[in-house]
Amino acid sequence: MAVLSVTPGPDMALVLRNGVRGGTRAAWYTGLGCCTGIACWAGAATAGLSALLVASHSAFTAVKVVGGVYLVYLGVSALRHLRRPVRVPDDGRAASDWRGAYRQGLVSNLLNPKIALIFLTLLPQFVAAGEPVGTTTAKLAGAFLVMAVLWWRVFSLGVGALGRVLSRPRVRMGLEGITGFVLIGLGVRVVLLR
Repeated sequence: MAVLSVTPGPDMALVLRNGVRGGTRAAWYTGLGCCTGIACWAGAATAGLSALLVASHSAFTAVKVVGGVYLVYLGVSALRHLRRPVRVPDDGRAASDWRGAYRQGLVSNLLNPKIALIFLTLLPQFVAAGEPVGTTTAKLAGAFLVMAVLWWRVFSLGVGALGRVLSRPRVRMGLEGITGFVLIGLGVRVVLLR
């Protein structure tokens, strides 16, 4: 489960983008939004609701298309902001809107059907025969969530420090452009997910 938390993907690109633009606080709140999305999917898996999503091809397709489009939107938004001056966070407390960062992390995870698949395919493998499925799945999901929160805290501190070091506008614009293209690419990949 720890490997899944640190594997690069849309969450990492989004946290990196927001952290470089807004410092540690923006990165942290983006990560917390991601964790809230994970908690929602974990609750759905524990209740058996995510199995319905996977069983319904049209529901799964709708979630993945909307999720992919959202990532593309975030990537295009990042590219559009390349021409705007970026405020350099000086003390780790960004001037950027923490609610917006949190919302981006949350929505990005809620619209990611791969998270539902993780909870449907990975966690049940760790439930031994005879164990209560709901209780054990909830415990495993809780452990996954704790690891995710710890990971995002460490990552946000690192990204915040990186943002302070990379105060040159050209470097920041380069990172903004790279993460914009990465988010667009990941969005397209999510839409094409089978």
